[in-house]
Amino acid sequence: MSTINSQDDEDTFRILIATDIHLGYMEKDPVRGNDTFVTFNEILDHAQKNEVDFVLLGGDLFHENKPSRKTIHACLESLRKYCMGDRPIQFEILSDQAVNFHNSKFPWVNYQDGNLNISIPVFSIHGNHDDPTGADALCALDILSCAGLLNHFGRSASVEKIDISPILLRKGRTKIALYGLGAIPDERLYRMFVNKQVTMLRPKEDEDSWFNLFVLHQNRSKHGATNYIPEQFLDDFINLVVWGHEHECKIAPCQNEQQRFYVSQPGSSVVTSLSPGEAVKKHIGLLHVRGTKMKMQKIALETVRTFYMEDIVLADHPDLFNPDNPKVTQAIQAFCMEKVEMMLDNAERERLGNPRQPGKPLIRLRVDYAGGFEPFNVHRFSQKYMDRVANPKDIIHFFRHREQKEKNDNDLNFGKLVSRPTSEGMTLRVEDLVKQYFQTAEKKVQLSLLTERGMGEAVQEFVDKEEKDAIEELVKFQLEKTQRFLKERRTAAEEEKIDEEVRKFRESRKKNAEEEDEEVREAMTRARAHRSEDAVLVAASSDEEAMDTGMKGSGDSDDGFPATLTRGRGRARGRARGARGQNPIARGSSQRRRGSSGRESATSSRTYKPVSVPAKNMSIIDAFRSLKPDPSLNSSKSYSEDIIDDDSDVEEISTAPSSKGSLRLSTTPSLGKRGSQSQTSRGVDFESDEDEFDPFQSTATSRRK
Repeated sequence: MSTINSQDDEDTFRILIATDIHLGYMEKDPVRGNDTFVTFNEILDHAQKNEVDFVLLGGDLFHENKPSRKTIHACLESLRKYCMGDRPIQFEILSDQAVNFHNSKFPWVNYQDGNLNISIPVFSIHGNHDDPTGADALCALDILSCAGLLNHFGRSASVEKIDISPILLRKGRTKIALYGLGAIPDERLYRMFVNKQVTMLRPKEDEDSWFNLFVLHQNRSKHGATNYIPEQFLDDFINLVVWGHEHECKIAPCQNEQQRFYVSQPGSSVVTSLSPGEAVKKHIGLLHVRGTKMKMQKIALETVRTFYMEDIVLADHPDLFNPDNPKVTQAIQAFCMEKVEMMLDNAERERLGNPRQPGKPLIRLRVDYAGGFEPFNVHRFSQKYMDRVANPKDIIHFFRHREQKEKNDNDLNFGKLVSRPTSEGMTLRVEDLVKQYFQTAEKKVQLSLLTERGMGEAVQEFVDKEEKDAIEELVKFQLEKTQRFLKERRTAAEEEKIDEEVRKFRESRKKNAEEEDEEVREAMTRARAHRSEDAVLVAASSDEEAMDTGMKGSGDSDDGFPATLTRGRGRARGRARGARGQNPIARGSSQRRRGSSGRESATSSRTYKPVSVPAKNMSIIDAFRSLKPDPSLNSSKSYSEDIIDDDSDVEEISTAPSSKGSLRLSTTPSLGKRGSQSQTSRGVDFESDEDEFDPFQSTATSRRK
């Protein structure tokens, strides 16, 4: 290290690499609530002590898509404490920053802002936990970027074609092309790679002299046919891939034998699931880059809560446990207590050498009780470790492998005898459950209008992103589209013909996956816009009700509400004042019908449409017949349904103007490039002390020629 600092520091990039910090995970837990914040401070403290050029984060900085005020405050506090200062920045950016940070109102790196004093820039992509959502497609990283404390890059503005423009960095004679791609649903990105819709742009000048660093946040291990990104999809000119999203720490770079680049998987910095992958010791990486050579130095995290895990198969101990013994349950409980005590002793010994480690460890004992055994009371067992373990409620996990029934040799299905991996149950997704349900459901409850895939994505939005109108808006959107299709086909209003046309229309949509994705995105955009307008309408309505209550008095019962509701309306007054000033037209949409003349004059210059929620049991024929004009609608009766402005529908985000000319980037086909690129300049070793971690010292001559 002394040689690097004194002789080559002017040409050497020092980059701190971390992924999946998950700030705010279990923040309400009295024991584990501050774990993520403490570890994040340790990561930034390592960056400050090692005087790194910048910090590179691989996604999932936050655990929740909408982090709490406590989490946001703690993150801002840490970034301001460790990343602001007078230390000068030693590298420069050569690329067009308006392209690299096209989504920001301040499209430049934060350390070049004259109003800020940044000593350690932080570059980060978004993950699947903190991805952009909502009507404006914002994420928590955009808040940090707007505040000038973080540089959010790698965000794609299009879901049809992705052009990844690198951030071109230079320090002395070393040049880095930093590529980033934020989290995208794996199936969609897989299909885009297959259709060659993902392009990585390269500098035109001296393209072989750049160190190409790519950071992404996707499934690396195969969880399904298309629910992962194979390493072979990535271009072979890349030198190093920093892979986020996978929580198991495999930070030592390993080489892909086909593409010949190296992959580093830093893993998470906090235990978010009690699985074997999380039991691996947590590390971050200090990457040294000089020219086209690199070296990764592992840094162990000392503030991470220890996690011990062990599996027990009761059937493997016939000398200890007999299912026919009436006291076998007590024997199993005593055996489990012995195992837990052993893990607690190991945790205590490890903590003696590291005082920064949290006191209470995480313990997980998985017990396979197949073979006629019965589980004991887990809650009573956990009470004995309330003050010694950080997770007393889930220390013991009982599971049972499916026992094989005796069958003839001809009837054996060897495919079912293969035991399922442990991680398979942990990666079960919402859309998989929806698809599995409709595949096994009866014919009378099968979908006749929607597709299983579209419904699965809508349910996932409902669960993961709390979009409460996602399913309803998807149903309405598909119903409107089907109605337009039937009108264009001039289908007769007969139930048999309509059902047949709808069936054909549904099958054609299932074959066109891209069109179905577009429909789901449009429905989600409507749901987000609907949610935003509902908040304004509710606030305005609450404000009017509060004013009416004040004028009429508590004894006035003309509005039909009991006097006991007066206290609840009073609390809504302060909340609605802001909305009353921002959107005065929304007040006209109140359901109280205080007068028709005022409303007609206020809305005469704009066009509104009634929002009617379709009945849950409405059939296709009923929806089709509802398109016929009803003469009763021309009457002068007043209606009380909510009205929403037609202009409120949010358009999809458009791609920012391209500046490829100023970037001087060209699209290089990977197949043509593989045969012509010289590999002699992509060495991954340079002189260093022997006691430092250097996995590439003996591989400099093994690069492909």
